[in-house]
Parts: sequence; structure tokens; C-alpha cells
Amino acid sequence: MEEQPGISTERLESVTSLLERTLQWLEQQAGEIHKLSGEVARISATVEASPDPAQESGLAERLAAAEKQLAELKAGTPEGMISMRRTVPAVTSELLAKHGIGDGPVEVRALDAALAGLSLEQRIAVKSQLLRAGAIA
Repeated sequence: MEEQPGISTERLESVTSLLERTLQWLEQQAGEIHKLSGEVARISATVEASPDPAQESGLAERLAAAEKQLAELKAGTPEGMISMRRTVPAVTSELLAKHGIGDGPVEVRALDAALAGLSLEQRIAVKSQLLRAGAIA
């Protein structure tokens, strides 16, 4: 029976040393995880120039054309406005027709009289539709 307590002591010592090594390994892993979860100090990148100058000049021409078209639209020139669709929804046309307002530019006073029976939101919606269509004088 005396041999069993000696074996148990040896086994306990080996288990204890194994547990200590496992604990050290876990602490090391936790330290590495903590390092990985920190903030990124700096990110850098490089951009290579376009190898094809023709492609680059083509893109520059397209950009210039788009900027010109945008400037025309902002200025309200007819060139930019011709291609835009200028229609009014059928409900709005019917409402205006009931009050004798037909095609062409609409006078604001006549429009206000025609829209008097509508709520504020509905009047705003109709006026914005007419404004988009270019029908308000």
C-alpha cells in the first residue's frame, strides 16, 4: 500500500507541471490575441499609373463632356432641357382642365384658384409636378 501514495505523488507532480505549461500556453495565446485586437496605426497603399495614355486621354475627354453637359443643365440652357421629358400626370391634367387651364404655361393666380380645394400637401405636389414639367409661367 505504500507504493500507491508514491505513485500518486509522482502523478500529481506530472499533472501539476502539465497544468502549469498549459496555463503558460493559454497566457501566451491571450497575449497574442490582445495584440491582434488593438487599433490599426497606419494603412498605406500604392496606385500605379495607367499604362495606356490613350485610355487616360479618352477618360479625360469623357469627363470634360460630362462637366459641360452638367454646366448646361445647371444653367438651364435649352440644349440640356430639350431631351428632358415634360409631361404632367393625367390626374393633374384633369384637375387643371376642370378649371379651364389647358396646355401651355399656367399662370400662378389661376393655378392657386384651381387648387384651392386641395390640402397643402396636394397643392405642393401638383405645383412641383408642373414645375418639373416646365408648365408654370
